[in-house]
Amino acid sequence: MSAFSKRHIGPSEDEKSAMLAEIGVGSIDELMELTVPKDIRLQNELRIDTALTEKQYLDHIGELAVKNRVFKSYIGLGYSETNVPPVIQRNILENPGWYTAYTPYQAEIAQGRLEALLNFQTMIIDLTGLELANASLLDESTAAAEAMIMFFNARSRSDAKAGKNKFFVSEFTYPQTIDVIKGRAKHLGIELIFGDPTNYDLTDDKIFGALVQYPDVYGRVKDLRGFVEKATKQEVKVAVAADIMSLVLLEAPGKMGVDVVCGSTQRFGVPMGYGGPHAAYFATREEYKRHIPGRIIGVSKDADGNTALRMALQTREQHIKRDRATSNICTAQALLAVMAGMYAVYHGPEGIKYIAQNIHNQTATIHKAIEKVGYKVLHDDYFDTLWVETPEGLTCEELKDVAEDHRINLRYINENQFSISVGERTNDAEVKDLVAMLERAINAKAIEVKFISSLVNQDLARKTEILTHEVFNTYHSETKMMRYMKWLENKDLSLVHSMIALGSCTMKLNAAAQLMPITWPEFSNLHPFAPVNQAIGYHEMIKELEKDLCEITGFYAMSMQPNSGAQGEYAGLMVIKAYHESNGDDQRNICLIPSSAHGTNPASAVMAGFKVVVTKCDDQGNIDIEDLRKNAEKYTDRLGAVMVTYPSTHGVFEAGIREITQIIHDHGGQVYMDGANMNAQVGLTNPGNIGADVCHLNLHKTFAIPHGGGGPGMGPIGVAEHLAPFIPGSPFVDGVGGKKAIHAVSGAPYGSALILLVSYAYIKMLGTKGLKHATEMAIVNANYIKARLSKHFPILYSGENNTVGHEMILDCRAFKRTAGIEVADIAKRLIDYGFHSPTVSFPVAGTLMIEPTESEDKAELDRFCDAMINIRKEIKFIEDGHADQESNLLKNAPHTAECIINQDWKYDYTPKEAAYPLEYLVRNKFWVSVRRVDDAYGDRNLICSCPSIESYNTEEEEAFA
Repeated sequence: MSAFSKRHIGPSEDEKSAMLAEIGVGSIDELMELTVPKDIRLQNELRIDTALTEKQYLDHIGELAVKNRVFKSYIGLGYSETNVPPVIQRNILENPGWYTAYTPYQAEIAQGRLEALLNFQTMIIDLTGLELANASLLDESTAAAEAMIMFFNARSRSDAKAGKNKFFVSEFTYPQTIDVIKGRAKHLGIELIFGDPTNYDLTDDKIFGALVQYPDVYGRVKDLRGFVEKATKQEVKVAVAADIMSLVLLEAPGKMGVDVVCGSTQRFGVPMGYGGPHAAYFATREEYKRHIPGRIIGVSKDADGNTALRMALQTREQHIKRDRATSNICTAQALLAVMAGMYAVYHGPEGIKYIAQNIHNQTATIHKAIEKVGYKVLHDDYFDTLWVETPEGLTCEELKDVAEDHRINLRYINENQFSISVGERTNDAEVKDLVAMLERAINAKAIEVKFISSLVNQDLARKTEILTHEVFNTYHSETKMMRYMKWLENKDLSLVHSMIALGSCTMKLNAAAQLMPITWPEFSNLHPFAPVNQAIGYHEMIKELEKDLCEITGFYAMSMQPNSGAQGEYAGLMVIKAYHESNGDDQRNICLIPSSAHGTNPASAVMAGFKVVVTKCDDQGNIDIEDLRKNAEKYTDRLGAVMVTYPSTHGVFEAGIREITQIIHDHGGQVYMDGANMNAQVGLTNPGNIGADVCHLNLHKTFAIPHGGGGPGMGPIGVAEHLAPFIPGSPFVDGVGGKKAIHAVSGAPYGSALILLVSYAYIKMLGTKGLKHATEMAIVNANYIKARLSKHFPILYSGENNTVGHEMILDCRAFKRTAGIEVADIAKRLIDYGFHSPTVSFPVAGTLMIEPTESEDKAELDRFCDAMINIRKEIKFIEDGHADQESNLLKNAPHTAECIINQDWKYDYTPKEAAYPLEYLVRNKFWVSVRRVDDAYGDRNLICSCPSIESYNTEEEEAFA
């Protein structure tokens, strides 16, 4: 049993035999022959190293870890050393109750995460001084780009008609942010203007928006008010990319009249991780509530009138608006936002002020000390960063040699200027070491370092209180904090309770051995812009992961930079665009997208400058090849790409996939494959073999990075050889990207590099045979559920041989006619059975899409099937007239414990039928904390910060009294 595959893959050999018999096949090979078209099957095994046991892997990754050298980092640029409070590391980051949960689309079983994210939003609203904040974005650079795009999309019709298309960017913005913004602006018709905000007049009537860094790239704290006043007079919207810790001491930009404040919350207790994952923040005015990108957590009511939380304003999202969506963002950074919010809860306003003031005091101490020795600090107003000029006779190259001998990293700006950025982890001894190193670099006489207290410029100092809500002023002992986090955790259903059979989302096991190294300091404490020779272990791991992913996908090269699936889509399409432009085919701007595609596909295509043309699907859910051919011929001179998902979004291996890719290539286009369903391909077929040119991989799906309650994710792209020159580069690290690299799509060179370790472990511990068998068992499990449920529910689509791929769709549309039951009622009733609902109404309204993954054993699959079959009986009870269509077990679901014990029981069924419909629930009952949430009320009454404690019901008020 030492093989990891036996730990990861759920069914035993006996269970496999029983399941295959239920399906009606004699072997796994027979099922694969029936399911996967022969002409796309791989002829050879994957060339992946022999599988390692968990012990062997941990020994191996430990050897890589020691090759990383963690120097003291003063580089800054939006990444700081921080302390992860152990109580948060242990109880959230390392706790599967938090990291295995799904995005909180089903609010009733996500109240804990939703409250934690509401805390995060409240923290951001307080610190930025604005009215509305989202529940996180991917990183600071992309958040700044989202601000630009939001302003552009929110232009009035007259401004758009007048061609108001210029965006001002402060030349003192972080370089990685400028690079990302250049890439985002390129195909949207946005013209960028760079300048000094202190003297740029903004009188050009084509300017619609502006971005300013605060404090700026050199650490200077400049008064924004004059620039904002000029912008307001010219009707130019202003975004400020701000250091969140600086806003503890500096006045909130929202109080200065700006329209957006965005940035990173990394320094609120989230390790640097060589670039991520970190939760970006984004705050704006309420007038932009219909335009703000990302998810927003809002306050609503449940069916009993109790306060309940939910994701608000979902009509802005891609699955509704598609090519007219606010953004293509599909994944937030929920787990990291939870950590950052909990950091504020744990420390409270006084603790956060102490941390911020200590950072500033140490910066001021260094300032005074190094000026005494001969260095010149080029500004007086700062928070944590000093812009320094070397004394005559010392170059930065010489200084770097001395600094690295002392295991210190600084940011080197030019031949004789550098900067020092202080983080929370810096202690007094390290301040003395830094000053001593700078003395030695110029052979200066050592001085005594005198620690001083310093105030930021009082004209710019914060005048408003922060973190005044009770949640930030209660849980400051570890005992209280531990119990608060456990209380929230207990409200949420995750993989620790039951399978989460979400079609298209692949909620598989996130093994403990895969996750352990992410908290090792050799990986977690590296700055993303540290010299490459300090990150040898990281680079060996990344190079090997790229090689393995190329082998798995059949591609020539990989870019690990995109830090979500949506970013991967965007990056892949931008690479295709760059390829066409390099061939002089600028006119190739048509992207064909099947009507069944995930909503991020059209949203990403529009962002990359394509015009979307939707093609039809046939009655079996397959791409209508003749309609595709007709459109390819119609747009033959303008065809840029097609976006396909394989197996299809309907869970079927389409037999005509090679014909589809050939049609596109014959008309000069490129094939973009959405990697959402890669879990059905690994080891059996691959995108390169099928004829795709580029594909993104959802590492948080197929390759086992946890979903984290709505993020983190990673979306690296694989490309064919002719596209390799164009994969995204980095302004900081040579060798990242191709020879004709597009601009960066994320702030860090390798995206959220820390969690690449998880997918690396998954591949190394499964090996060639394990990877293939995992795919096979994902298909077996899906077909087993199909075999059991097809006797009770119509199955909407299946392949030519009546099998499905790794997921399948139940058609529930008739129940509305026969029993008044909506698919949402089935989803809510499943909560009473202890299950998260499958995917509701995607890709077809009124359906449930089920994906069991390979990790679930037969007993769990049977438990889920039993629940679904019993729910079908409950629907039949309504159909037969034995239950009221308006008030029944499904319409009233879910049922809370409070509801069950209520003496005034008002329903026609018994409490036992509501709470314990099947025997297994007596032993293992998950109690939901709220009744059905009123979505419409929450949108009509948009509240996106923590409500007063009095608004919660009495039980919650007394929980921590």
